[in-house]
Amino acid sequence: MKKNHLLEGSVMKSIIMISVPIILANTLQTVYQLIDTFWVGRLGEKAVAAVSLGFPILFFLISLAMGFSMAGSILVAQYNGKGDRGNVSLITGQTFSIVLILSLVVSAIGYGSSHFLLSYLTDDPVVLEQAVSYLQISFLAIPGMFLYTIFQSALRGVGEVKFPMFLVFGTVILNFFLDPIFMFGWKSIPALGVSGVAWATLITEYLSAVIGMGVLLAGGYGVKLRLSALRIRKVWFQKIVKLGIPSSLEHSSRSFGMFLMTFLVSTFGTTIVAAYGIGTRILSFVIIPAIGFSIATSTLVGNNLGARQHDRAEKIVKTGMEVGFLFLSMVGLLLFLSAHQIASFFVPGELELVAHATFFIRIMALTFGCIGIQMVVIGTVKAAGQTTSSMFLAMFHTFSLFVLAYLLSTIFHLREWGIWIAYPSANLLALVLALSFYRKKEWLKKSLV
Repeated sequence: MKKNHLLEGSVMKSIIMISVPIILANTLQTVYQLIDTFWVGRLGEKAVAAVSLGFPILFFLISLAMGFSMAGSILVAQYNGKGDRGNVSLITGQTFSIVLILSLVVSAIGYGSSHFLLSYLTDDPVVLEQAVSYLQISFLAIPGMFLYTIFQSALRGVGEVKFPMFLVFGTVILNFFLDPIFMFGWKSIPALGVSGVAWATLITEYLSAVIGMGVLLAGGYGVKLRLSALRIRKVWFQKIVKLGIPSSLEHSSRSFGMFLMTFLVSTFGTTIVAAYGIGTRILSFVIIPAIGFSIATSTLVGNNLGARQHDRAEKIVKTGMEVGFLFLSMVGLLLFLSAHQIASFFVPGELELVAHATFFIRIMALTFGCIGIQMVVIGTVKAAGQTTSSMFLAMFHTFSLFVLAYLLSTIFHLREWGIWIAYPSANLLALVLALSFYRKKEWLKKSLV
């Protein structure tokens, strides 16, 4: 009989089997965004500005879908661990209906208010026109984007992570060819400029959603979506909303924190903004494996809590923290040693800028292992259904980073050096808080099933 790697066998092997495809899938999602940036860059500065204005709004709204789909994934994992396939199917259907309704509301409101929202961000009529067109089409893509997120989260809940990775890979390849076709035109397809990028995204998002829904309806990967499960039940609606709202706030708080930090950094001049941009771009790639370990831990812990295998759940968390700390510490060491070369690659010849970016990367790199542990703990408390606790942990890191950066740079007059120092300081504070949540073991006593 085939082993269930979620509930038995080597814990290390289980973490690797789940985290590696997730890390690759998230890396591909980053590549997807870079491809869009690459092609939009061919259209000029105003086109890049138009897309840049729309992206934070979309990122904030995507956080809503991520929160509710995470709620479904938590419930799916615990019921899957219990062996209750009926409720796995029911939860998937309930989450599908709730997120579909949410996506249609968001899409309609966003489409109608795009001009109003963007008019506060730019007074350049050319940029505004392009940004509105891009954002409106992107809002039309929201339902497809949200539904794919449901499919991905449902499969992650039962430990199936390879198929979503292959699907993302396919959309990245397709997007690479669709972007220039719709932007510059081809045969009977007119040149749509910036709008073409949004149309390419819309097509790939809906294609992913259709394939994902087809897989769920077929039930070939351990989750069977039944039409009878789509009618919203009050008790499940309440459970999903109770879990989903804190998770949504957690994700959206991160995007809000990015906005606050960018605003603070912008007061210190162009050179510091550029150095900050280089450092945070490196950080965004480092976060990818941390998220992978967090999701893998959440999936495994959720299944084992559902199966009442508390000893194995605790072993998973300990192993996850060790793996996260060691892997990200090694990444940090490599970045520490190569920081100058990395900064010089982005801006060759800019000596002052390279010096600031090098220091920023090096001082962050020393505490990357802390991020690994913190993200594993966040995944652990989520798996137990404690999404309010995971929200608090994430918000504490965001809040402490901004407060420390403001105090050190402005009140203590350290200027940009205060911002650089704030990052490792906030990571250490967040680590202490995360470990205190872990050691209380409240997550080990919780189960939603």
